[in-house]
Amino acid sequence: MGLVGKQSGFLLDVCKLIQKAHDLGFIVTGGELYRTKDQQQLYFAIGRSKTMDSMHCKRLAIDLNFFTQDDDVLELTYEKNDMQEAGDFWESLHQDNQWGGNWTTFLDTCHFERRPRE
Repeated sequence: MGLVGKQSGFLLDVCKLIQKAHDLGFIVTGGELYRTKDQQQLYFAIGRSKTMDSMHCKRLAIDLNFFTQDDDVLELTYEKNDMQEAGDFWESLHQDNQWGGNWTTFLDTCHFERRPRE
């Protein structure tokens, strides 16, 4: 399967994730999907990323904004405990899906990616 096929499968899983998050009571908005090499280099230089091999550069990663709602007040959350069920669901959809909330060296709870096998 080529890159386009991997991107398509990834985005279909993103659709399932957004629906699951909605079912869990979250309001989800889009963050960053595609990142240029120049943008990645900047993020790496300032410590916002730990790699130059970001799946964002291949359109195989997305950052999503998860909001909780209490009455009419929306609150953006990055709390691992809040998002754990959604992250586990993401990883259950495909063997190559990874959630940044389960990383041990760099916690990135808004990050969902597919690490393609070569």
